[in-house]
Amino acid sequence: MARVEAVVFASPEPVTRELLVRVVGKDCSIDLLVEDIGNELAGRPYEIVAVAGGWQFRTRLRHGEVLQAALGGTPSAPHITEGEMLVLASVAYHQPVTRRGLADIVGREVGREVIARLRELDFIASGPRSPQPGAPFTYVTTRRFLEHFGLDTLRDLPDLEALEDAGLLDRKGAARTGIPVAGQEDGEDGPDEAGPGPDREF
Repeated sequence: MARVEAVVFASPEPVTRELLVRVVGKDCSIDLLVEDIGNELAGRPYEIVAVAGGWQFRTRLRHGEVLQAALGGTPSAPHITEGEMLVLASVAYHQPVTRRGLADIVGREVGREVIARLRELDFIASGPRSPQPGAPFTYVTTRRFLEHFGLDTLRDLPDLEALEDAGLLDRKGAARTGIPVAGQEDGEDGPDEAGPGPDREF
């Protein structure tokens, strides 16, 4: 258990199961070791969490206000505009999706600069080419996206129906404002800008 804890503690990125197996051997249960570490940390201000297909130590959410007061926020966190977040959420829920498809979802053109900005932040990458005329590139979210938003997989994305039931999302209002809605038709895709080729998909 100590070796797993040491590797996760020292790594700046989530540590994958494959790496931990190399550390402790295939006869050890990684899940049980992680569970033991979690139990050991029950009273600590940080915990071991599943993120982006691996594990990472993170401060517990209930200490967020203390950290905000002591450290003045998270200066390393990138600034994302409302429009960029709208496009990013649309990619997350509709991937793989072309730029034309994104325009259909948000109800307006999606500028190349928005795509470039999200690529620069490593939140999206090129996906497979769409089977549409012109074979435009699609966009998918990345491992960095999962890490930044504290998700283990895309299955951890908030359920849109649950958000609606909780009163946090109005589908009719979302349609008017361009907020992506599950099941919404993407429309036909035309030729899109060229990219570096298929990239990671999660």
